[in-house]
Amino acid sequence: MAEEPNKYRREGEEDDDDEEEIDESGYKTVKDAVLFAIDVSKSMLEQPEALDTKKADRDSATLASLKCAYQLMQQRIISNPKDMMGILLFGTEQSKFQGDDNGLAYPHCYLLSNLDVPEASDVKRLRSLVEDDEESKKLLVPSEEPVSMANVLFCANQIFTTKAPNFSSRRLFLVTDDDNPHPRDKALRSAAAVRAKDLYDLGVVIELFPISRPGYGFDRATFYNDIVYRAASSDPEAPTPISTAAKTSSSSDGISLLQSLLSSVNSKAAPKRALFSLPFEIGPGLKVSVKGYILVKRQEPARSCYVWVGGETPQIVAGSTTRMAEDTARTVEKIEIRKAYKFGGETVTFTPEELSALKSFGEPGIRIIGFKPLDALPIWATTRAPMFMYPSETDYIGSTRVFSALQQKLLKDKKMGLAWYVARVNATPVLAALIPSEEKLGADDEQVTPAGIWIQPLPFADDIRQNPETTLVRAPDSVVDLMRVVVQQLQLPKATYDPKKYPNPSLQWHYRILQALALEEELPEKPDDKTIPKHRQIDKRAGQYVIEWGQELEQQYQIWQKEHGRAGKRTADASGAPTKKAKTASGAVPAATSESITETVKEAFEKNQVSKLTVSVLKGFCEAKSLSTNGKKLDFVERVQEYLESK
Repeated sequence: MAEEPNKYRREGEEDDDDEEEIDESGYKTVKDAVLFAIDVSKSMLEQPEALDTKKADRDSATLASLKCAYQLMQQRIISNPKDMMGILLFGTEQSKFQGDDNGLAYPHCYLLSNLDVPEASDVKRLRSLVEDDEESKKLLVPSEEPVSMANVLFCANQIFTTKAPNFSSRRLFLVTDDDNPHPRDKALRSAAAVRAKDLYDLGVVIELFPISRPGYGFDRATFYNDIVYRAASSDPEAPTPISTAAKTSSSSDGISLLQSLLSSVNSKAAPKRALFSLPFEIGPGLKVSVKGYILVKRQEPARSCYVWVGGETPQIVAGSTTRMAEDTARTVEKIEIRKAYKFGGETVTFTPEELSALKSFGEPGIRIIGFKPLDALPIWATTRAPMFMYPSETDYIGSTRVFSALQQKLLKDKKMGLAWYVARVNATPVLAALIPSEEKLGADDEQVTPAGIWIQPLPFADDIRQNPETTLVRAPDSVVDLMRVVVQQLQLPKATYDPKKYPNPSLQWHYRILQALALEEELPEKPDDKTIPKHRQIDKRAGQYVIEWGQELEQQYQIWQKEHGRAGKRTADASGAPTKKAKTASGAVPAATSESITETVKEAFEKNQVSKLTVSVLKGFCEAKSLSTNGKKLDFVERVQEYLESK
């Protein structure tokens, strides 16, 4: 039985423990703090052997990691302007920590960029480090003695405590190639495990990005299983599929290593962000707490501020709004403004309290009102994107166990729940279908899809449109077989499609322009649009098959025309010239006969589809029956219906 909550927090209420905001669309904005901890050991600084002499192909693992952090900082300084980022180097000869250049507290730990909201100067400095060989060689000097991982984790603990104490999302990205930093010292291994436990107790999640060297794989079980806690499949705070270990490059060349790191970091760059946190009423007196998530959401450019460029340097504008009377130009105070609606030609005013009462349909929540078989939900009922619901122990202890029992029962009986769903305060209530989701595991028993319940909003009658009546023509088997070959030639490797590999080109172009202006770089000439089809590759792989399919389709179409006695829109005579429709003396094309129009209108009347007839048909019917031919289409429809009903 679920216990009573401590204090239910609706979305949008202030909370001193979490720095969260609500954006314009009602989504809860989670501020994220990411600290990169990059290993600077000798093995990480070794340049791989490459046949190509380009410098980009000979980047060491440390330099590739810094480039990865640099690119991520470039992206997030514009797309997530309130997030924090920092870079901590460990294993360096020099030591530095938050203004302490001696680094006595944390030897061989160098805080390259403190955890803070990145500015353009921070990006420029990091860019000069990854592009200037001399500066990087001065700083990236490995220490002779090994660094203590306990000191590294404790240093990260101090950074998160002092710089981001109230952030709800805090993560440590650990990049290293040493899977056993303390092979013979059990005390250091135990101390590192204790420091890692302190970080998790603080709410910091450690993400490991292992670097594998040629001929030597990275074994997590040797040391990092005690440092990096992998969430269990029944974790109530894991709304998204548990990510697998970061895949590294076996060749260790700079380009492939950088791409591998970028792919791994980007897959974990977005923090978990809940759309809502609501009570879920399963029955009278039985409530559990759940969180809802949108797994796929369109990204759009968002303006966070205005910038004035009329001076020597661009400056952020501090805006203010003043309401003025239109007739007297007098400043109008907020208490003088009242909202109103026009009804019956008059203006009906309401107070803010009355407007709030009109929009209120009770407290936000999800309440089950019944159950139906799963096959009772038609496919056309999916008119809006569903939300994924997962249990949370925040407000009701025991929610996970009760939620799991309901989800398993729905799966076993192949049923769905019907629910009354109010997302937020003053939100419009909707009826929704609660569809159970079964857990799916990958090849390595890694969780691909968690077990939960989908919330599918059901459409109202006005949201559904009837499809027009069409004659179904089935394609011959020869056309289908040729198209099957075309589809097989155009399939992606392993028949997989990852939408994350195809970013929104307009959004990326927007960010690229802002980045160039902020960092004083040259403006790019054209955007990098990965959604443009590769026409040459398509023509090479399937061009000939498409031509064969088109020829077969044309032949089958001609056969179908002969069998059904249908000619083209315009046929040719014996001389080869297309024939034209004869015109009357007045120049108008002869209209259809009154008998055919009458039959057409009668058939439409029997099917209650008179309103779907054209104006010319309705007008011809009225002329044939000596009815008035003045007015609009609605007038014609009424006259025709009245005439046929009287008969």
